[in-house]
Amino acid sequence: MSEFEKKRIDREFQLFTARNFENPKRCKNLDQIRFYVQELSAKVEEFKSRFNYVPSKAYTLLTQYNQIQNKMVFAEFKNAY
Repeated sequence: MSEFEKKRIDREFQLFTARNFENPKRCKNLDQIRFYVQELSAKVEEFKSRFNYVPSKAYTLLTQYNQIQNKMVFAEFKNAY
């Protein structure tokens, strides 16, 4: 895969996330975070199968959502017990 194609895929991913995802730090709802993680995971799998390439930004964003999700789950656990 050429560098041009990688840049095109990176740009496509960036536009997709800008339109469809909220910044992880602005998410306040656990269900919203879970939805985003699920959708982002599906998008990563799609990129793997279509292009055999996944933008590094996808993994970074997925990590950020997972961190926020873990914090929310821990906070709920602390409040429950």
